[in-house]
Amino acid sequence: MQTASPHILVVDDDPEIRKLLGRYLDGQGLRVTLAASRHELEERLETGAIDLIVLDVMLPDGSGLEICRDFRSRAILTPIILLTALKEDVDRIIGLEIGADDYLGKPFNPRELVARIRAVLRRTSETQPTAEPKPRYRFADFTVEPASRRVIGQNGRDVTLTGAEFDLLCVFLDRPGRVLSRDQLLDLTQGREADPFDRSIDVLMSRLRRKLGDGGTFQLFKTVRNGGYQLAAKVDSLDDAP
Repeated sequence: MQTASPHILVVDDDPEIRKLLGRYLDGQGLRVTLAASRHELEERLETGAIDLIVLDVMLPDGSGLEICRDFRSRAILTPIILLTALKEDVDRIIGLEIGADDYLGKPFNPRELVARIRAVLRRTSETQPTAEPKPRYRFADFTVEPASRRVIGQNGRDVTLTGAEFDLLCVFLDRPGRVLSRDQLLDLTQGREADPFDRSIDVLMSRLRRKLGDGGTFQLFKTVRNGGYQLAAKVDSLDDAP
């Protein structure tokens, strides 16, 4: 049985950009739905399952940043790629801080957008039928289940992470004790190289520390000067077999 193509929702108030992206993404084998505003975005989400949202920061009835923040506060974890003005680096940083999975500056090459879409979908996919199942992990007071993308605290409550935050955590769990540079982390989590002003890993590290209760203490994650970051806690691999 053939698997349905990923369903992408493109939200941009520029009709030419919508038409261009709709035609291009469709030609790349993706199902595409278009929206011109937040209102239309909400309507489209109610009519069918969406696998990823390509969301412009500037919309006529609301900011893409506000939409992203609102979705994450409502535990809507559909992956989001923000489209930002090329010079608005602050939008990119804020976008990652409030839970966007990636960003792309305008103007951009549609081929790069497709590569970003596929990379985010690959990272956030909950099932990989052809891949060997990953073990569960335990570190500090947390249990991590990669198959279900869950992080469970000592009190048994789930710790809500965005897709990008969860992927970053798993990179450390797969390489316990290793010092990983920002370039390595960016390559391993997002499949791309860093530019000199790219702060996305630092932003994600800050969010991950805060959500795991490590903000300001740096007991779980250490910052290594001129090196990168290191998961300092002991990591145990748990056997899922009964």
